[in-house]
Amino acid sequence: MTVLSGWENFYVIVGSSAGALIGLQFVVLTLIAGMPMTRGEALAGDAFSTPSVVHFGAVLLLSAVVSAPWDGITAVAVLCGLMSLGGVVYVVLVARRLRRQIAYRAVFEDRLFHVLLPFTAYVMLGASACAAWSHPRPALFLAGAAALLLLFVGIHNAWDIVTYLVFVKSREQRDDEPQR
Repeated sequence: MTVLSGWENFYVIVGSSAGALIGLQFVVLTLIAGMPMTRGEALAGDAFSTPSVVHFGAVLLLSAVVSAPWDGITAVAVLCGLMSLGGVVYVVLVARRLRRQIAYRAVFEDRLFHVLLPFTAYVMLGASACAAWSHPRPALFLAGAAALLLLFVGIHNAWDIVTYLVFVKSREQRDDEPQR
């Protein structure tokens, strides 16, 4: 019995949720694809929409990595470390995109959910990778916490995008239509 035993159900649930939410986000984006969009709004999509899919994908990948039948924790730790590094670099890119986009004035909540919390989750994942050899059980709990944080960040951000598009953009579109 390895240290990874017992985590299968957790990652099946978390990974399945992430996969389903990726699919749901594509459905929503397909439904709103007919809305007219400016270049500035397309840049905002890179800062606001795309990260949700990336974070859901990271949770799905992490779930697959931890659920695979490894002989030990070494491969898991290395892959988690690489995911952490990639995630931190991606969050830095998102922070730059957030500053550059002009379609929407970002507020503290946006910086919290699009930069600070994902950065924290990816750093937690990196810390779990570093601790895996000496403290495998706590490291796995830290990786699980990082996965849940990314999942909840993605849910918040996807909800935020949908409500903005439905209640703000569609209202603006209706107000711009000529009255008959």
